[in-house]
Amino acid sequence: MKTSLTWLNEYLNHEMDLNPESISDLAEKVERTSVEIDSNTTIAQEQDGLVVAKVLSVEPHPDSDHMVITQIDAGEDEPIQIVTGAPNVAEGQMVILAKVGAHIINHENGELIELKAVKLRGESSYGMLVALQEIGFSDKIAPKDFEEGIYIFGQEEDLTPGDDAIVALGMNEPVLDTDLTPNRADMLSMIGTAYEFGAMLGKKVIVPDFDLVEYENEAANQVNVYIDDQELVSKYALRVVNNVTVKDSPLWLQKRLWNAGMRPINNIVDITNYMMLTYGQPLHAFDLDKLNGRDLHIRRATADEQMVTLDGEKRKLRVGADIVISADSEALMLAGVMGGVSSEIDENTKNIIIESAIFNPSLIRATARRHNLHSEASARFERGLNWDATFNTLDHAASLVDALAEGQVAHGRIVAINNERTDTHLTLSTTRVNKVLGTSLTTDEIASIFDQLAFTYEKNDDVLTVIVPARRGDISIEADLIEEVARLYGYDNLPVTLPYGPTTPGKLSKQQRQIRASRRIMESLGLNQAISYVLTSPEKAQLFAENQNDGMVTLDYPMSSDRTTARQNLLSGLIDDVVYNVSRSVQNIALYEQGRIFITNEINAQPSEIEHIAGVLTGNIINSSWQKNKQENAVDFYDVKGIVESYLAQIGTTDIYYVATERHSNMHPGQTADIFIGDEYIGFVGQIHPNITKKQKLAPVFGFELNLFSVFNHIVENVQFNPISRFPQISRDAAILIDKTVPNGEIYTSILETAGEHLVDVTVFDLYMGPNLPEDKKSLAYTLTYQDSDGTLLETDVNTDFEHIMSELQSKFNAEIR
Repeated sequence: MKTSLTWLNEYLNHEMDLNPESISDLAEKVERTSVEIDSNTTIAQEQDGLVVAKVLSVEPHPDSDHMVITQIDAGEDEPIQIVTGAPNVAEGQMVILAKVGAHIINHENGELIELKAVKLRGESSYGMLVALQEIGFSDKIAPKDFEEGIYIFGQEEDLTPGDDAIVALGMNEPVLDTDLTPNRADMLSMIGTAYEFGAMLGKKVIVPDFDLVEYENEAANQVNVYIDDQELVSKYALRVVNNVTVKDSPLWLQKRLWNAGMRPINNIVDITNYMMLTYGQPLHAFDLDKLNGRDLHIRRATADEQMVTLDGEKRKLRVGADIVISADSEALMLAGVMGGVSSEIDENTKNIIIESAIFNPSLIRATARRHNLHSEASARFERGLNWDATFNTLDHAASLVDALAEGQVAHGRIVAINNERTDTHLTLSTTRVNKVLGTSLTTDEIASIFDQLAFTYEKNDDVLTVIVPARRGDISIEADLIEEVARLYGYDNLPVTLPYGPTTPGKLSKQQRQIRASRRIMESLGLNQAISYVLTSPEKAQLFAENQNDGMVTLDYPMSSDRTTARQNLLSGLIDDVVYNVSRSVQNIALYEQGRIFITNEINAQPSEIEHIAGVLTGNIINSSWQKNKQENAVDFYDVKGIVESYLAQIGTTDIYYVATERHSNMHPGQTADIFIGDEYIGFVGQIHPNITKKQKLAPVFGFELNLFSVFNHIVENVQFNPISRFPQISRDAAILIDKTVPNGEIYTSILETAGEHLVDVTVFDLYMGPNLPEDKKSLAYTLTYQDSDGTLLETDVNTDFEHIMSELQSKFNAEIR
């Protein structure tokens, strides 16, 4: 919130020193004690040479149909001639003059420019009459559009020609822009901020006073209020003001608004915004004569209901969710968010209704998010309002309408609902405060801090019973009070001590170590890590999901239509990454991703988060050359299966086997296998279905996805690593003739089971089926490698073992040794 320190000073019994050094010290104190400060600025930066001036005369330019020649009284001995094209300049006006040598802002590019005397169509001009946008005001806070012309002071302002315009406009007022946390709703008002600054600086707060005069007209005879649903609103009241005159606000009010970052509109709207900034209580004004009826209803939106809000947007209301204020059946406003154009205050308005309320904050928050309509009012309703300020703000606003718009406040405040607030009483002992903060404060010292905060309390020995004021909705438990003591005492003043008791070294958990090991293994196998979006579309979320009957986790308020659902697999995100790379001429891709998927089996239940790891390969394993073409180098099922096998072996699992499957609808039915460790399913590996890759114009893509929780359950903890032998190896080759029906795996297993302790490797290096062999036979050739870790093997030992293996193959498989 932008806080003008000049305005804030009005609510403190001793004004703050506003010289630049003191303001910097104050900003630092606020940051250390309360909230962060985004900026410490004024509207005036390097502008100068700006004075208040009076237009003495206006004459047509002899050589222009849109420019005029004016004589300006700038408080000097002689009038100054100014040639201007401002469409709204007139004799007798008090305006802003930028004199020769002045520095103003170029409205188009924001650059600082210096004014010089010029001739315009042959007539000399010694300065420039300016709009606010030309001296540093943004379009968001300037009360008139730039095209409407120069800024004109009201005739009632106490200004004389030659006055410093920067001072007159409040451009030199220091403004602290505070970055409020959601819990500090009290500082969304000047009064609440005054209490905070007063507590830090030891100053008392002066609450503004006002006189409200009611006239003979009865408010109850002009409007009725009905609450159709008690859950929508806790407090609601109206004031009726008759015979108002809508016009520009006086300068003092405009200054307060634009220094707070708000644009002045007219005196009625400006009063409601001024009161919101003062007390933190949003108000809204309706044109009473524009209502279809005099019965106002606070209700939920009905089916197919629409309205046009003040920003000009036509909005379809959500049935049963949006709160509306309606006159009979016509929706006048989105309660707590924004008013509607049908009852907008304009220059013809004569009778108005001002409302003040506390609406259901959850419903206001949902409406603001649903319509993407976050207003100053909704920000305050969402965070919580000062329960005690609702009706006081309304009465103060009515009194200002009487003073600034010549209105007549109708007799009686119309109160539709006024739920009572229960005071929060919290007890706090001195012993508890000192134990938590490590201090040695006395009860009186703690009590003095609550005096600074203007909290009411009762003291009984070393126990304080604190009554939390309505403006501090963020305080509800003892710890909140201790925090108030700590920050006002000063975090820098808290004693510094070493921790006591046993300490433990920080380290990663077992699961974290295993996840990091998984990533290192994948990278050692040649895969690059990819990080995809957790949120995706419903179709992609379930594209490779194991069980598509599991419930999807969807967002109520997604940022975009393609980021609505939490993912249930990692492969779909990796395929998006492949598409992204291929579209940029990267053909050979090896990626992996480790992350969580989200599954829920019950409506509104907390989803299960499961760690997965997945990978994809496409393109060529090695670049093609004159020796090998692309087709020979292209990745295949066995390449991706080899990566999975190597990973599972290095992570420390055993008893792994693969089962061919066709159950994955988005995987190739002839090149996909489920992966098991023992009896537990851990994932799958195979080729992405060609129907998917062809749509994306991709080469064949192979991938895998594993459940890391399942993998980790089977890691063998007592893995033993043996040293590499220093002694030579001995190899023997064997070719056997065997039935075609006998798989290689059975022969491989038989060799390992039959061999002695020195066999270290078995490799099949040839398969032959063709001429010179019976039709039902095949020839397999193996290399058996022997090695001893403790010494050099003898030929006799190797020969004996080799002959024993061959004999076993002959007897078990009826093999013929060739």
